[in-house]
Amino acid sequence: MLSHLPSLGVGLGFRQPFKSDLFLNRQQVDFLEIVAEHYLDASWQKQQELELLAAHFPIIPHAINLSLGSAEGLDTDYLRKLAALIKQLNPPWWSEHICFTKAGGVDIGHLSPLPYTQEAVEVLCRNIALLRRWIDVPLILENITYMVKLPGAEMTEAQFLAEVVERSDCGLLLDVTNLHTNAVNYGYDIHEFLQQLPCDRIVQLHFVGGHWHDGVLIDSHSQSTPLEVWQLMEEVVARVPVKGIILERDENLPPFAELTKELQKAREINRSYGRWG
Repeated sequence: MLSHLPSLGVGLGFRQPFKSDLFLNRQQVDFLEIVAEHYLDASWQKQQELELLAAHFPIIPHAINLSLGSAEGLDTDYLRKLAALIKQLNPPWWSEHICFTKAGGVDIGHLSPLPYTQEAVEVLCRNIALLRRWIDVPLILENITYMVKLPGAEMTEAQFLAEVVERSDCGLLLDVTNLHTNAVNYGYDIHEFLQQLPCDRIVQLHFVGGHWHDGVLIDSHSQSTPLEVWQLMEEVVARVPVKGIILERDENLPPFAELTKELQKAREINRSYGRWG
């Protein structure tokens, strides 16, 4: 199923401040990723914005608050709204995070890591099976950054990611910046990590730069992409023909020309391996 997904190219996570620049540079942006929650219960203005974007770019919805790792299950009201948005856009795939954001009915406002256990895998797979009754569009799952490692792990993070996507039959949205950030902060071998992933399930990549704070690398989406992340992207692209690559810049937004330079660099990496471009 994943091998038959279309190749979308290189694009941007849409942010409203650069909307005008985006339309002035349409030829340099192949597709957009939207934060799904920005368009649930959308105002008339947001709905108009979404329709304008969808008329000019392929759109991939990226959800952040489904809380796939919640043992209490999914919020069906939220799921109903998300399903309606995805049906409206009819994307080739959509994405969420391997995490939880709700516990005991409380929204904790953060992408929180799960313990790397079989029980957590079972919870994720059960919730994904439920959401597929609502949404039949292919789902790809993203690896997150984390500030704490939960105790009781029964496998490595890479083995956990592999188990989740294989068992749930999902694709992988590999955030190479998140992977680099965790490897730096926790001192693991990034190349060994990649060896443990099912590369044939990697559908899309995220990339951007973060910043240092008190000796910790923070995934703040606030800086240009560092050399180490470019090198990691190249290592992944050399192994697998990914279907799409998204630059996620949220803070400290630079002139739009700097964003398009990064998109062009990602495009050139793909071309150098005979991929789309």
